[in-house]
Amino acid sequence: MIVDQLILDKAASKKNFSEDQKSERPIRSIAKAVSWRVIGTLDTLIVSYLLTSEVAIAASIASIDFVTKMFLYFFHERLWNKINWGK
Repeated sequence: MIVDQLILDKAASKKNFSEDQKSERPIRSIAKAVSWRVIGTLDTLIVSYLLTSEVAIAASIASIDFVTKMFLYFFHERLWNKINWGK
C-alpha cells in the first residue's frame, strides 16, 4: 500500500538520525510529549474534578492519564517521523 511504501522508502534511504536531517531527535519528541501532557493533564484534572468533586480521585485519574498518554504520544511521534509524507 501507499503508506507501506512511504515508510519503507524512507527507511531504506536513511540509515540513522545523523544521515537524516529532516527527522527530529528523540529528545525533542520527549520534550514535546512532556509539554503536551502537562497541558492535557491539567485538562483531565479539571474535567475529572468537575465530574467527581473529589480532588484525590481527580488527581489519581490525571496521574494515570499523564503517564500512559505521554508514552503513547512519544511512540506516535516516532512513527510519524518515519513517514515522508508532508515533509
